Amino acid sequence: MQVRPPPALFDTLDAAVDFVLLRTDGPLHVGAQLGLGKPHRLLNALYERIEHEPARRLHLYTALSLDPPQASGHGLEARFLGPFVEHHFGADFPRLAYVQAMKRDALPKHVEIEEFYFQSGALLDSAQAQRRYASLNYTQVAKALVDRGMNVLLQKVAREPGGARLSLSCNTDLTFDAIDAIVARGLPRPLLIAEVDPELPWLGGTAAVDADFFDAVVTPPGPYPKLFGLPRQPVADAEYAIGFYASTLVRDGGTLQIGIGALADALCHALALRHIDNKAYRRVLASLDPALVDPLHTDPRDLAPFSIGLYGCSEMLNEGFKRLVECGVIRRKVVDDAALMRRINDGSASEADHATLERDGEFLHGAFYLGSPAFYDWLRNLSDDERRGIGMKRVSEVNELYGGNETLERLQRRDSRFFNTCMMATALGAAVSDALDDGRVVSGVGGQYNFVAMAHALPEARSVLMLRAARDAGGRTGSNIVWNYGHTTIPRHLRDVYVSEYGIADVRGKTDEDCVLAMTRIADARFQNDLLDTAKRNRKLRMDFAAPAAWASNQPARLRTVLAPLRRDGTLPDYPLGSDFTVVEQRLVKALGWLKTNTATRAGKLRTVLRAIGSSASDDREALVRMGFESTSGLRGRLEMKLLSLGLRETRA
Repeated sequence: MQVRPPPALFDTLDAAVDFVLLRTDGPLHVGAQLGLGKPHRLLNALYERIEHEPARRLHLYTALSLDPPQASGHGLEARFLGPFVEHHFGADFPRLAYVQAMKRDALPKHVEIEEFYFQSGALLDSAQAQRRYASLNYTQVAKALVDRGMNVLLQKVAREPGGARLSLSCNTDLTFDAIDAIVARGLPRPLLIAEVDPELPWLGGTAAVDADFFDAVVTPPGPYPKLFGLPRQPVADAEYAIGFYASTLVRDGGTLQIGIGALADALCHALALRHIDNKAYRRVLASLDPALVDPLHTDPRDLAPFSIGLYGCSEMLNEGFKRLVECGVIRRKVVDDAALMRRINDGSASEADHATLERDGEFLHGAFYLGSPAFYDWLRNLSDDERRGIGMKRVSEVNELYGGNETLERLQRRDSRFFNTCMMATALGAAVSDALDDGRVVSGVGGQYNFVAMAHALPEARSVLMLRAARDAGGRTGSNIVWNYGHTTIPRHLRDVYVSEYGIADVRGKTDEDCVLAMTRIADARFQNDLLDTAKRNRKLRMDFAAPAAWASNQPARLRTVLAPLRRDGTLPDYPLGSDFTVVEQRLVKALGWLKTNTATRAGKLRTVLRAIGSSASDDREALVRMGFESTSGLRGRLEMKLLSLGLRETRA
């Protein structure tokens, strides 16, 4: 075993940058972790040094370069976002300098940034970012880094409380895979630089390494900025309906993977309610569709509380998993012992086997984590048993079966349900999740394709893609279930299960005609006839087919009506997993959302402005003060206050 020298230790970022520049010759090919594991301050120090040195080329390979929101202009949005961003992210949050440059297409010629996943929608208008996007499955990235000749890897780490070890903590996803791939190719091990962040939660197990795993460790002086916290968003009626429909597909004793966003929040709230208040859970399902709770149509065991619990195995750990661990849904343990897992699964396990499982087992595996400040606090304050139950893994272990211990992973991942979100789906079963039909990338493929493919490879596993049936943009409503689209992320031959706010479409292995009917059944009623007529013209549907009358009920107004009592009694709260907005800000979020919807068109804007002019100021003094309307002068300021007052009145509970 090769003994590595102790790492160089630095207490300033400049010293760490000096070390990198002295230890590397020629162009810098730098890898930096996605999301939270990206050392913002170290990267900014490196970029600042290289920016004005054209003789030293910098190639940065990364993903999900997190940047707090910024308001455009000086209107109501700016009045809301300015104070929120400052108190949520912190006034000293280190925005990534290269991201600010990319947004202006202002990167210098000798600096190149290549990402395989964007912060959603943030870089649609950046030519530099769009040109250098790499369309990769998450599991392909490690090998791509070998091809790029990565010679430096930068990572944010946590230090063991009272100890000397370091933890990769939030990002075990690519570090080990990339280093192993480079060494296997016979290339020099890249220079590894760690930036210690005392704010980063410590996680042990396979995330922990000795300090000499790195070539240098920098611990910059405080004060330390907050970790990037994803603001938790309100959950709308459509999202709740999707989440509750999707929850009926989860089997007790199975395996769960989820994505992020309001749809995942709704799903996790539904699963938690199913377990801790089953009567309320069934009441929601009955409101959506009485057949869901009819024993003649649904096996009651599929809706029951979780007697065994679920094993969580997801590339990303987030707010939803916190909730499911806390309420006892995520608790089924697994161990890295194929023989023992086989005995557990077939019922032949001994008392000693169960004791080993209880002592050594883990109930939650992930490759990276990202969430709200409350989520990070939860990780910091886990009990010893909970901490031992969470294992951070390589992305190659979490996202795929092949190339590792496939036998073991098949035994662990029984009855898997892989839940992800897509933007659109076609009537023939393809999914659009990452880019527009003009080629511009919204986010990235990430691990979605991996999980869809895995669902087809594992017995009794299902891939579930969740989507809203319709979208409002620019004052127009369009269908998210379309006949065809110029770009797809998941090909139609891998179609499986789709869920919209109007139900579940199981299209795995179905004929094209049956797929069209299933997808149209969960489409918004306003767009069903166009889908059916197009299918008939293209010989995918018999000419005499007529949509059943029940399909016409797929309307937002009906959904709003049936869920309204559940909204009022608190069964379906606006923020099921907690909120990062104050109570006043929550009222403002609703009011600003209403204004955005009602001013999306020229005619709508005129109507709304005229209504606002004729109305009085809101009696919600707290909201007006929060938006800086204590004393308002000027025509623009008075009009903005009138508009806000109208929005507050229209959205008052």
